[in-house]
Amino acid sequence: MKILIVDDEVKIREVVSEYAKAMDYECDQASNGLDAIEKVRNGNYDCVILDIMMPELDGFSACKRIKSIKDVPIIMLSARTEEDDKLFSFDIGVDDYVTKPFSPKELMARIKVVCERNSSRSNEKYVIDSLVIDVDGRSVTVDGNKVTLTPKELDLLIYLVENKNIAIGRDKLLSSVWQTDYYEDDRTIDTHIKMLRKDLGPYAEHIVTVRGMGYKFEV
Repeated sequence: MKILIVDDEVKIREVVSEYAKAMDYECDQASNGLDAIEKVRNGNYDCVILDIMMPELDGFSACKRIKSIKDVPIIMLSARTEEDDKLFSFDIGVDDYVTKPFSPKELMARIKVVCERNSSRSNEKYVIDSLVIDVDGRSVTVDGNKVTLTPKELDLLIYLVENKNIAIGRDKLLSSVWQTDYYEDDRTIDTHIKMLRKDLGPYAEHIVTVRGMGYKFEV
């Protein structure tokens, strides 16, 4: 695998690169968001490790522009621990969020999980009547019309459909879709379900609330 490490701190880049190379990953480095965008535009990466606080262009803005170029998995590696930063990161398409100080070994494990998950979804398509979910193309259509979902809404929908007719608890959704158990409340899941139902229109009824537990995609 080939990863891009983006951080304005040289020591952080070197530490991550050292551990990544020990895992036989090929590594490139960038010191700011603009440099990262150009490298993604001209390269082929399996994962991008991205800091938030950087010169030239911050990680949030860089993430949005990278995702518009290629749907490459992104892991935020940041000293910012606020819940709002994590929620915003997931909403703009970040696949995982790791806070500094961090364990390089844990980061390597998270890279592996994110990349394997992204690879396993390739070339999949789910069709429920006139609802079409193109996993590889990262798109959803309802009655032939394209529906615009946030990256995390799409991830949530795909996970529910992959596990159709199975009741899934909120904690399981957090750990599987957001890959975290950080949140002490369920508002992020409930908010995304509410938005997802609105976007799916006539197919919203397939997302069923399981009282006292969570949700399931019923077919």
